[in-house]
Amino acid sequence: MDTNYNVLLIGGGGREHAIAWKLSQSPNLGTLYIAPGNPGTAEAGLNIKLNTDDFAAVSEFCQDHSIDLVVVGPEAPLVNGIVDYLEKEGFAVFGPKKSAAMLEGSKQFAKEFMVKYDVPTADYAVFSSDEFDDALKFVQSKESYPIVLKADGLAAGKGVFICDSEEEVIKRLDQLKNDSKLQDAASKLVVEEFMEGEEASAFVIADGHTSHILNNAQDHKRIGEGDTGLNTGGMGAYSPAPLLTEEMLDRVKYEIIERTITGMQLEESAYHGILYVGLMITNDGPKVVEYNCRFGDPECQAILPPLENDLLTLMIATTEQRLDEISLQMDSDFRCCVVLASDGYPGSYSKGKIITGLESVDEDSLVFQAGTAKDGDNLVTSGGRVLSVVGKGPTLKKAIDHAYKNVQKLSFEGCYYRKDIGYKGLDRIK
Repeated sequence: MDTNYNVLLIGGGGREHAIAWKLSQSPNLGTLYIAPGNPGTAEAGLNIKLNTDDFAAVSEFCQDHSIDLVVVGPEAPLVNGIVDYLEKEGFAVFGPKKSAAMLEGSKQFAKEFMVKYDVPTADYAVFSSDEFDDALKFVQSKESYPIVLKADGLAAGKGVFICDSEEEVIKRLDQLKNDSKLQDAASKLVVEEFMEGEEASAFVIADGHTSHILNNAQDHKRIGEGDTGLNTGGMGAYSPAPLLTEEMLDRVKYEIIERTITGMQLEESAYHGILYVGLMITNDGPKVVEYNCRFGDPECQAILPPLENDLLTLMIATTEQRLDEISLQMDSDFRCCVVLASDGYPGSYSKGKIITGLESVDEDSLVFQAGTAKDGDNLVTSGGRVLSVVGKGPTLKKAIDHAYKNVQKLSFEGCYYRKDIGYKGLDRIK
């Protein structure tokens, strides 16, 4: 592989900091540009101001800076077709085209795809935004709770509601219909049976034909300990998940991943990049909760550190359909990632709080920045999820202890974090 690949990484969250950190370790990297990045990514490359919603401007930047590879972190540009545009302009892009990204971009598309290709998932029904009364009648006819309501489109992880009663269904239908932040995503509504079991995620890297399970993890979506309260973008994750035994991963591979990759080929939408498969491990085996068309956040912060392969080499091989030539290598340690959030998240929260303690974190742990900004010489909060602290250890318990030991060294006014990240994994080991 030639050296000095210039890379443009799109995104500015904790996920992108983790990707930038891993890419910066490659001896084949030329210059790494991150748009927009954050103060953490600035330690791995050059942050740039670039309107990544303007695909023509992105293409012009790539031309002017001799970009050899574009890596797309968040889902919105993928669903909006940035890969299609840039590839037509002659640039290599790591990520799925628009038609393949619809696995995340539309819950209805994903459910219909799974039914067509016999991918196990929950039963469902679809309603348009002007049929919410019919959706309520459908739920009432089932007389079975909990039941799941999902906005069809992208909602930044906040468009899914698990409802335990008719009153809750009415409340959430009203929210989906009237909340300006959810209205576009909820132009269609997927009503889904509640699957009993435990959630985990498998992360697949695919080049359209060959696919490998890159790693697996278990996320903690709810804001409160014991998985209570509102859904968030993710309050922490650990990897690998003891729930996903070797036998279960084999079932995931054959019953879900291979059918998905083959199905996308048959749909003439061959899947390239990272496929995040959200799983429910039920008494009947693994079923798909959702697909995402990119790395998860904060799962990415937990699954990339153990990767011993050169990430840049892996991404280039994916764009060139050479994954069959590569064997993935992981170290044997567990990772635990704890998210430090602003008080009030996922609702309203204050910004500009000074962050202290980064210099005290030990060298064996990692801190990835997300909602941060510079205010003079100070690092301050600028988002809901502010930092991700990753600990490691030969056992899950030691990885958890290592993460929380370093969490306690960090501080900002209103800092909130869950104190039970990873404990469900410990319960399973017992």
